Amino acid sequence: MKNNNAKTTKTMSTPKKIFAAASVIALALCSMAGCGAGGSGTGNAGSGNEGTQTDSTAKTYKVGIVQYVDDASLNQIEKAIEAQLDAKGAELGVEFNYKDYTFNGQADQSVLGQIAADLIADEVDIIVPIATPTAVVMQSATEDNQIPVVFSAVSDPVGAGLVADNKAPGANITGTSDAIDTEAILKLVTAANPDAKKIGLLYDKSQASSLGSIADAKAYCDANGLTVVEKTGTTAAEIQAAADALVAEGVDAVFTPQDNTVMTAELSIFEKFTEAKIPHYTGADSFALNGALVGYGINYEDLGTKTADMVVDILVNGAKPAETAVQTLEGGIVTVNTETAEACGIDYSVFKDMCSQLVETKTAENFE
Repeated sequence: MKNNNAKTTKTMSTPKKIFAAASVIALALCSMAGCGAGGSGTGNAGSGNEGTQTDSTAKTYKVGIVQYVDDASLNQIEKAIEAQLDAKGAELGVEFNYKDYTFNGQADQSVLGQIAADLIADEVDIIVPIATPTAVVMQSATEDNQIPVVFSAVSDPVGAGLVADNKAPGANITGTSDAIDTEAILKLVTAANPDAKKIGLLYDKSQASSLGSIADAKAYCDANGLTVVEKTGTTAAEIQAAADALVAEGVDAVFTPQDNTVMTAELSIFEKFTEAKIPHYTGADSFALNGALVGYGINYEDLGTKTADMVVDILVNGAKPAETAVQTLEGGIVTVNTETAEACGIDYSVFKDMCSQLVETKTAENFE
């Protein structure tokens, strides 16, 4: 159930994404009309640093941005990437054309595959996939043509098979990671409730980005005498049912890592937990915006900005993805939903000395 009376200090309006099928039709029409694939000229997609000459002084670089699914976390990253590309373009006297090449896969692997084909046909200069499933598809699609790929919000790039090593990726792909400190999050649980004994784990087992953190959570709970109740789902409806099951089990708290499936369902489950006075501790600040008690980790706006900086370095300065280390931002930011804290009876002042920054927010649908 959505909170129709949601309040916020931040709101983000996300532009409509281009659906993959529409791109195919557009390409066909364009071909019949005898025009180019997608820009004002043909860039060098393989090298990723030539761009398209639009006049005697400026170049236009075609930047494909592919978001996995529409949710608060990923929307925030996408908007930050676009804002930084605009700023850097103005500063450097070039244009980063992402508006014609921005897609949303809506968590559908077949759609993501079609988007990859469209971007390759459009001869984009670089592809920016947001979230692990998107990055995996784009990596596979560019193995032969070597279009540079700069991912964002991949929790475990090595574990996902995207790079050989975070310091030396070794291929046409690099990017930014939103890795979290699972142990630090679970310590918040016991700090707020020293009597907590039963911890619910809520996640999508098909999300590779969640599995490492869930394994860490199980190890921590086992080492500290905490009982684990594990519930999963691969759709929003299944996550809602899993949340109901955790409430029925009487867990003392629920942990979710940076899981996109749970993120899309958060607005429909946070009241279930709040009414049962079960705090939900999560691995991204946007969960707290959507009603969870705590979002722990990095600043996603900063992550998007850093991702865009890496894109610029590769396109304009000729940096090689294979030699560009994966960037991980400093975490430790605890975002608390003050409305949820009050409803659950949580004194979150105990978190102040357990993090690098304590941020307060209220329930809303999106960031500004």
